[in-house]
Amino acid sequence: MSKILRACNLLKSIKHGSTTCNLVQRPAWSLEKSGVRMYSIKEQTAKLILDDGTKMEGLSFGYPHSTAGEVVFNTGLVGYPETLTDPSYRGQILTLTSPMAGNYGVPDTSKLDELGLMKYVESEFIQVSGLLVQDYSHEYSHWNSVKSLAEWLNEEKIPALYGIDTRMLTKIVRDKGTILGKIEFEGNPVEFVDPNVRNLMAEISTKEVKIYGKGNPIKIVAVDCGIKHNIIRLLVKRGVELHLVPWNYDFINMEYDGLFLSNGPGDPTLAGQLIENLHKVIKSNRSEPIFGICMGNQLTALAVGANCYKLPMGNRGQNQPVLNVMNGQAFITAQNHGFAIDSSTLPDGWKPMFVNANDGTNEGIVHESKPIFTAQFHPEAKGGPTDTEFLFDAFISLIKKGKGTTIASVMPPVPSVPKRLEVSKVLVLGSGGLSIGQAGEFDYSGSQAVKALKEENIKTVLMNPNIASVQTNEEGTKQADTVYFLPVTPEFVTDIIKTEKPDGILLSMGGQTALNCGVELYRQGVLEKYGVKVLGTPITSVMATEDRQLFADKLLEINEKIAPSFAVETLEDAFVAAEKIGYPVMVRSAYALGGLGSGLCNNKERLQDIGGKALAMTNQILVEQSLMGWKEVEYEVVRDAADNCVTVCNMENFDPLGIHTGDSVVVAPSQTLSNEEYHMLRETAIKVVRHLEIVGECNIQYALHPLSLEYCIIEVNARLSRSSALASKATGYPLAFVAAKLALGIPLPDIKNAVSGKTTACFEPSLDYIVTKVPRWDLDRFHGASREIGSSMKSVGEVMAIGRTFEESFQKALRMCHPSVEGFVPRLPMKKSWSDDVDLQKDLSVPSINRIYSLAKALHSGISVDEIYDLTAIDKWFLYRLKRIVKLEQELSKQNSETLSDALLLKAKQDGFSDRQIGDCIGLSELDARKLRVKRNIKPQIKQIDTLAAEYPAVTNYLYSTYHGQEHDLDFNDHGIMVLGCGPYHIGSSVEFDWCAVSSIRTLRHLGKKTVVVNHNPETVSTDFDECDRLYFEELSLERVLDIYEQEGCQGSIVSVGGQIPNNLALPLYKYGVNILGTNPKQIDRAEDRSIFSAVLDELQVSQAPWTAARTLEDALTFAETVGYPCLLRPSYVLSGSAMNVAHDAGEMNRFLAEAARVSQDHPVVITKFVEGAREVEVDAVSRDGKVLAHAITEHVEDAGVHSGDATLILPTQTISQGALEKVKIATRKISKAFEISGPFNVQFLVKGNDVMVIECNLRASRSCPFVSKTIGVDLINVATRVMIGESLDESSLPSLENPIIPTDYVGIKAPMFSWPRLRDADPVLRCEMASTGEVACFGPNIYSAFLKAILSTGFKLPQKGILIGIQSSFRSKFLDTAEQLHEQGYKLYATEGTSAWLNANDVTTGLVSWPTTEDHNSSIPSYTKLIHDGVIDLVINLPNNNTRFVRENYLIRRMAIDHGVPLITNFQVAKLFAEAIKHCGKLDSTSLYHYRENSVIRGLQ
Repeated sequence: MSKILRACNLLKSIKHGSTTCNLVQRPAWSLEKSGVRMYSIKEQTAKLILDDGTKMEGLSFGYPHSTAGEVVFNTGLVGYPETLTDPSYRGQILTLTSPMAGNYGVPDTSKLDELGLMKYVESEFIQVSGLLVQDYSHEYSHWNSVKSLAEWLNEEKIPALYGIDTRMLTKIVRDKGTILGKIEFEGNPVEFVDPNVRNLMAEISTKEVKIYGKGNPIKIVAVDCGIKHNIIRLLVKRGVELHLVPWNYDFINMEYDGLFLSNGPGDPTLAGQLIENLHKVIKSNRSEPIFGICMGNQLTALAVGANCYKLPMGNRGQNQPVLNVMNGQAFITAQNHGFAIDSSTLPDGWKPMFVNANDGTNEGIVHESKPIFTAQFHPEAKGGPTDTEFLFDAFISLIKKGKGTTIASVMPPVPSVPKRLEVSKVLVLGSGGLSIGQAGEFDYSGSQAVKALKEENIKTVLMNPNIASVQTNEEGTKQADTVYFLPVTPEFVTDIIKTEKPDGILLSMGGQTALNCGVELYRQGVLEKYGVKVLGTPITSVMATEDRQLFADKLLEINEKIAPSFAVETLEDAFVAAEKIGYPVMVRSAYALGGLGSGLCNNKERLQDIGGKALAMTNQILVEQSLMGWKEVEYEVVRDAADNCVTVCNMENFDPLGIHTGDSVVVAPSQTLSNEEYHMLRETAIKVVRHLEIVGECNIQYALHPLSLEYCIIEVNARLSRSSALASKATGYPLAFVAAKLALGIPLPDIKNAVSGKTTACFEPSLDYIVTKVPRWDLDRFHGASREIGSSMKSVGEVMAIGRTFEESFQKALRMCHPSVEGFVPRLPMKKSWSDDVDLQKDLSVPSINRIYSLAKALHSGISVDEIYDLTAIDKWFLYRLKRIVKLEQELSKQNSETLSDALLLKAKQDGFSDRQIGDCIGLSELDARKLRVKRNIKPQIKQIDTLAAEYPAVTNYLYSTYHGQEHDLDFNDHGIMVLGCGPYHIGSSVEFDWCAVSSIRTLRHLGKKTVVVNHNPETVSTDFDECDRLYFEELSLERVLDIYEQEGCQGSIVSVGGQIPNNLALPLYKYGVNILGTNPKQIDRAEDRSIFSAVLDELQVSQAPWTAARTLEDALTFAETVGYPCLLRPSYVLSGSAMNVAHDAGEMNRFLAEAARVSQDHPVVITKFVEGAREVEVDAVSRDGKVLAHAITEHVEDAGVHSGDATLILPTQTISQGALEKVKIATRKISKAFEISGPFNVQFLVKGNDVMVIECNLRASRSCPFVSKTIGVDLINVATRVMIGESLDESSLPSLENPIIPTDYVGIKAPMFSWPRLRDADPVLRCEMASTGEVACFGPNIYSAFLKAILSTGFKLPQKGILIGIQSSFRSKFLDTAEQLHEQGYKLYATEGTSAWLNANDVTTGLVSWPTTEDHNSSIPSYTKLIHDGVIDLVINLPNNNTRFVRENYLIRRMAIDHGVPLITNFQVAKLFAEAIKHCGKLDSTSLYHYRENSVIRGLQ
């Protein structure tokens, strides 16, 4: 209840505002006037008819009256109130490419500012003749709005339609040029009208002279051709007394200090009188400066004798890139014009001043000696960017400085364009193994960087121990020249610098790991000593963004602020800071990623807990005022060394501040920001990035007050980030690729837009779709971990969905997260049940991983949007959209297959309902619902992501499906091979399956095959649009895969390279007629069903542990009594040991069986006798028609009982006898033949002495595939892909069972990567259910060298002082040798009472420490907590088992080690190998795998 009250208090504090941060404007408001209303009128249909015969039907949300005009489009993402009132749109029917309109309502359109001008709009009334949008938001939400867009349109009698395929319409305008159109209501016919034949300027120009800013010192005459109010405002603000005169006013003999020519609509050649007047002024000897904007630019050119022409489609929007011809500087501009100057017709003395960077058209002219200049774009913005507002300052400066002043001299100083960096070899630092907060996005960004460097013919050296990543591949045009699988630490990087002698280093592509390493190298002077240049952002700028105090100081230099805060280095200082600020406070760590070490502290006790743990990991924390409940908004910013700067993507968090952005639903572009808010934050982003001197790409995060214009800067990441990968995939703008080019000193305008192929990368993408990112959590796997989410990231992966509405995109994303989720439904994933005492208010006010489903349940339960807002602070616009989904579901539930109308079925699909969802509502199966939909010809349309909202054609096929559309964007003649990707990264399915997918795709393309890839993970290389021929960012569901397969006419589909999600689709797709390439899906089903598989093994006389297929608890208990405990429970069709457990007694059997049955409801749970003391062995192999063609065998360091994904793998095997290996091969042959395998597969074995037993077989690629492929130098997925498509192979070169490839002079070790520090309170012990989030691999001349390098790559630090030992009594006899070795190496050993007494009794000197829960009154016995806190203990070895007496005490020891950054070992075999490695290893070498492998592989018996 206290948390609910706090949530309510937060909302109250929001409502009372805050004065702690940038107060741009504080409007008066109240809750009742917070700008959230529902408004609707009776919808009626109308037709849009084009003069080429095209017809579209839409729904009216404006004034129901027919109209006609020229159809144009605007690609702006925000600012419809400003756009609709722009006089330059006079006579036009405007199409907004942004997919949704009306979201933030309309402000008071009658409100005037101090000059008597319209405060929130650009003229006295709406100027467009009609409005066309893809979707209209009937509910709006914004603190500054007083009415809906529909209300306003009806007030001003402007017709408007939604439900129009605006992308199709934009393409028509783009391809055919000027198009006339009409919106026609039934019974109200109108004729086509061409507004360009009228003098539109005359229609809207002032009829009398008006004066603004009377008494100001500078007198300017402004000719009103259709002037926007913000132009007047900006001039008066600069000390101007503005005399606004009619368009045809004779100003020739007027006295003025300067002449201004405004924007306006229509054909400039119709303004003959004005052109003549202007001609006379220019020809005269008057010295007063002249400045023209938009129409003013064209009129000036005509007045001096140049020509104008009608542009095919015009330039309209907010993202037009313009180059200053005088200095090469680029700007992003707002534009709205249909005519342009022909620069080739300019007379002597005149030259272009600006050109459009995309189409090369003129954007302004300048006289070579007279003070006359113009701009075709809109420097006054409203709406749009304010980048060129300085032109007004230049105009005023020309006036003030007087005769003889050059235009160049009044322009802002431009930094000289630096020369391109001359580097020949670049060292790229990778991020290492995947962990929470630093995952696959850095494989993507690093791969992009290497590709960019190679394109520039620069040799690249990559350091990254992530064996499963695509970027660490050995061969390929996109790969580094040399790869080192080594820890990314200053010591190893220094070694590589000495060896490779690079002259440049790239730090920004490897997450926090690379960045922190680079900072340390800089501090140590290594980079300077060896002449290595840091490419991109200077290291001092990196340090300024990472050090919280430096960052705050830098922002203060430009009058930008973060929340009131103090950077501290001790807990005592943190307490003082919190008292000064006042609780609650937010704690943030320096040099940390993903919010590690952060948290909300409501009191001193909480601050002691979070601050103490954070300071154990870093030397500085920030204590800042909590801004929980504010909106969180992000911008991705790109800047080059010449100071060209653009914002590529703006994103808005669905959740308010307080939830880490990695754990929040994120929407791009923002949906609830007005033009003022959007561009205020954009302008600030550019200002900050320039001040920090960032070169490349960065991310800036804001807290925006939900009820005012106040904002605070949260942080800037001066590197590629998780958001960068998301933004790249959301927009089609390859941020990492561009950033790598910029780091070399290449100017941004010189880089091409890869999607259009001809426009520049110096632009800001326009999105005609909505992207939703939803996180994927796996917290259920971690015993003791809280399900609550907050400022420290916990998600292990994410998905990205694309749709034309929020509802479509959002429901897609929810299903992408987990196959068991149907959409926005009040049911938990994995068919879990709500608890009987569920408290929805608590679930809503205290965010958790189930928050989305709690929202659905709340709306289904009738809780109002207002109540939910009060509990969650989620913007009401999002809540209203979710409420619409719920209402639609309720309406569907009233129907059946006979009564369901086509219109309602289409509406359901447009709002993101799946066939299964619809079927559940109307009582049909998923396939029957699909048949009904297809029968009614309701099918998705395929649309392209092209970065420019269809303004320019795309040369790439980056695709998504939508039910909002009338046509496909492309044809379907490729008939390619479909490859299904891995879906979201989660425990058990991570970057290794992306590697497998990419390897398969590249093999297919190398063989000349067209490829169709389906995936929805923005962190992957497989979702890079240039990796395949057609990329569908779509659901990996039966419905969507069938849609794409049928639409593309694919030759077949590969399902075996993407992990369990596509593998589970094999049989359903096969039953529906899909040609599954490789192993027959019926065989896949036989292997996945544990009971069938075990029965087959019995038939083959292949040994396995005693087993039974249990369907009841009685079956299970009877089996356990027969074979004895412990027993292993194994559900079917799961990945990474989900719900797999070892039961040691009947109580555990009961509990574990219920969990296993829940995840495997359609199949019996197989229970086997758990074999203790056995070693696991794995075979990764490829077969053709049952014959094994290639294989590799690995051995686990840990005994059985640790999931293979959490195990430490060795290749070649070290302790397995030749006899046991032969038995492994015999069993592998039998299994391959029995299941007629054609493709990749993995078999896991138990080996105890010479006894060999099969554990399981997966008829797909495994997570160890990249490791074994790279270790032996044979890409098993390349082989498998060739097999699956029927290509011939040179079998003699492959590592067959008879002729394996065995490394002789090196050993490879794959080590798991865990994220225990992120998972507060989780018990860091290994079980049958996988817990690791990533993996690394290293290589050495022996097992010891490889092992130490591998664990160092996971962040493990070798102990220097003391080791705390805690072992269960059953381990003691085996552990004695290990303890002696550690003691001999000079480590001081500590142990709790029982272990200490035993070790001392065996002559291993050991210090005694007290249990954490023991009240120790004997001061002579130190507390282990103090020893860890003081750094005396720097390694903990804690070996528990199910018989451990001190369960709670041992847990606290393990947890404290994790929370204080002390390495922890919880497995006996790992502890033993560690002690041996410390004993036998000297200095660790820095040799690359490829150097090892050159002469050290033999063929022969294994």
